[in-house]
Amino acid sequence: MNLPTQQSNASTPIVLTIAGSDSGGGAGIQADIKAISATGGFACSVITAITSQNTKGVSAIFPIPIEHVASQLDAVFSDLNIVAVKVGMLADSNIIRIVAEKIKQYRPQFLVVDPVMVATSGDLLLETEAISTLKSELLPLADIITPNLPEGAALTGLSVPQNESDMNAMITDLRALGAKAVLLKGGHLEHDDSSNDLLIFSDEIEVLRAKRTQTKNTHGTGCSLSSAIASYLAQGNDVLKAVQLGKTYISEAIAHADELHVGEGHGPVNHFFAGHTQLR
Repeated sequence: MNLPTQQSNASTPIVLTIAGSDSGGGAGIQADIKAISATGGFACSVITAITSQNTKGVSAIFPIPIEHVASQLDAVFSDLNIVAVKVGMLADSNIIRIVAEKIKQYRPQFLVVDPVMVATSGDLLLETEAISTLKSELLPLADIITPNLPEGAALTGLSVPQNESDMNAMITDLRALGAKAVLLKGGHLEHDDSSNDLLIFSDEIEVLRAKRTQTKNTHGTGCSLSSAIASYLAQGNDVLKAVQLGKTYISEAIAHADELHVGEGHGPVNHFFAGHTQLR
């Protein structure tokens, strides 16, 4: 499969991922770099936390000291022409605040926020008290946020949707978070034959549908999708087109996940399913 890209001959589409490191390689910074690379962008990174993690779960989290998060941000922004930023795991309120401060200082063209709170294994990745900081400091700066259903519930205070009607009932509260757009991902509705997402703008809603693949190897799907969206935005696509392309990419990566044999738990998606030569 050829992955469509829209690149400028004048510049390299540079995408910054700000997230935690997954030692197992399936999610976090590692998944972000793979997804950005596979979809035609150049990835740079700022690591916010180091996790001891594999396909079976997270055993430890070490937040990076604030001054080192700040110095990483200054280093990449002061040299690289970063067009789009993807934000993932931020761990605590202090890290959220410094990231928001640097986003305001350097003003990248696009900001994609994946409000990472819970890993595929169920492990908590964001301190509960930090959610209010995320909502007040960072989400209003975003061009698009990409919560899954449990994350949408945590952000709005509503119950986790059990069907598409429940997802629709969450729209008003998600709009109130202040981001320009919200992609509410329906992947957790596992009884449905399709995996349907709601792309919510201030004045309209798009429903994105994809055939559901039955596999346990879905580690890093949220990280990879948000990174792909950031990559496509950096290449000149508008939000709707970037999300459509990102949805196509992650659906194929999941469909090919069982071709990999990594770990004994929730394995990773297959980021490079298309082969390197076809991605140029």
